[in-house]
Amino acid sequence: MNRREFNLLMAATLGSAASGGLAFAQENGGTLTSVVYPEPPILNLGLNQQTPTGVVAGKLYEGLLSYARDLSPQPLLADSWEVSPDGLTYTFHLVKNARWHDGQPFTAADVVFSCKTFLPEVHPRARDVFSRCESIEAPDDYTVVFTLKQPFPAFLMAFETASAPMLPRHLLEGADYQKVGAEQPPIGTGPFHFSEWVRGSHIHLTANEDYYREGQPKLREIYYRVIPDAASRSVSLEQGDAQLTQWQDIEPFDVARLAALPHLEMTTEGYEYFSPMLWIELNCRRPPMNDKRFRQALMHLIDRNFVRDRILFGLAKAATGPIASSMRFYTSDVRTYEQSVEKAVALLDEMGLKPDAGGVRATLKFSMVPAGDTWTRIAEYVRQALAAAGINVELQSNDLAGWVESVSNGDFDISGNQLYQNGDPALGVARTYISSNIRKGVMFSNTSGYSNPKVDELFEAAAGEIDVEKRQALYTEVQQLLVEEVPVLWLAEQQYPTIHDNRLKEITTSATGVNSNFGTVHFA
Repeated sequence: MNRREFNLLMAATLGSAASGGLAFAQENGGTLTSVVYPEPPILNLGLNQQTPTGVVAGKLYEGLLSYARDLSPQPLLADSWEVSPDGLTYTFHLVKNARWHDGQPFTAADVVFSCKTFLPEVHPRARDVFSRCESIEAPDDYTVVFTLKQPFPAFLMAFETASAPMLPRHLLEGADYQKVGAEQPPIGTGPFHFSEWVRGSHIHLTANEDYYREGQPKLREIYYRVIPDAASRSVSLEQGDAQLTQWQDIEPFDVARLAALPHLEMTTEGYEYFSPMLWIELNCRRPPMNDKRFRQALMHLIDRNFVRDRILFGLAKAATGPIASSMRFYTSDVRTYEQSVEKAVALLDEMGLKPDAGGVRATLKFSMVPAGDTWTRIAEYVRQALAAAGINVELQSNDLAGWVESVSNGDFDISGNQLYQNGDPALGVARTYISSNIRKGVMFSNTSGYSNPKVDELFEAAAGEIDVEKRQALYTEVQQLLVEEVPVLWLAEQQYPTIHDNRLKEITTSATGVNSNFGTVHFA
């Protein structure tokens, strides 16, 4: 079978599965077919914040705020808000006509329940944010007052939908959250209802005709098609059976080809809130990773420009440290690690880590990230790069559950990882490096086990500093210290491609792009 025959076969197969694909969308004008991969484990965004869950459930659930691409807060379930001059009191005024998908009214009681009871128990990011509250109160049905124990200027950035989704009190209060939240159909306030989920095939969402913002949603329905094979995802987009892909749906090597097709457009905008940072995770508890000279040597062995250009195909910037350059409080005034086998060897010799008769100084087991070919290529490149200094790397394959278990429990030597920065270093960066967030079994915390009291002190001081210049000085100092200590090997600031039918409009107008609620998305 040649490529043309393969494409025609896939087009026919996927077109049938997508209820007619492009032709169906043209006839109805309001049906969007998108790809989602991997398939979400559940759709309750309070219980699971993995990327595919956020993509789909971001249409069902909502937070109090959205964020423009410059990260300025925008109304969502809150119409307006005020912050007291001392930075301790945040007052949110809620929309008055929002309803849950089962018809019950959305009120301040739902916000208090979500932020005071539900999220602190099950949501790792929200737990830290709302633990800073002295009180969370509702003086009336449409006003919520958060009083902080001490200033925390990042607080206003913490109400994005995946960071603090509002959950229905009347369905969840007093229940076993993990059990009930995973079993019941997702009930949110968003512009789309949950309609159907055929595991391994598709998730179907339909328009919420009672949505509180007039004229929204503009789409009639959304189908999220689960397509495990990367080539098939590309074909579905190429042939028009899907009109949208995002995040890692398309392998980097295929992005330029698809973006050049006349019916498609590509953008890397709409990921500003997340500012994803990709790195190699190091278990700093284990020798030789517990010696910063070894970690520095590894940094000298990695060519970040090669990763950017040859593995990510230019869809990234070479990382310089823990804060992405797209984020507030970034500084480039940090130590640099040019690719140099000579400098790496000198550091290893200084440690006394001499090669054996076979030329091997150390053997590390790399717990591979089971998230597509790109991560496989990264692991293979790391193995090759470290071998130049006599460091042997053994690649270990995992399924997703096995990888999460090994990394979250500290049962690994090195691995890969990528975290969102969530609009502010206090929300998305500090969690990786502070000692208090070394939490066995909790993924996307300080899984490297790195601990430095000075780093803890600087992050805590910066989190509570209201003066912007002083806050910048604190974050500059902590970036300089971390880049000297190298708790992880920062590789790239990823710039994910959103590829879409060129008739599809208003997809990436916010800082959360394809994870936003799609209330205004439409076909021209």
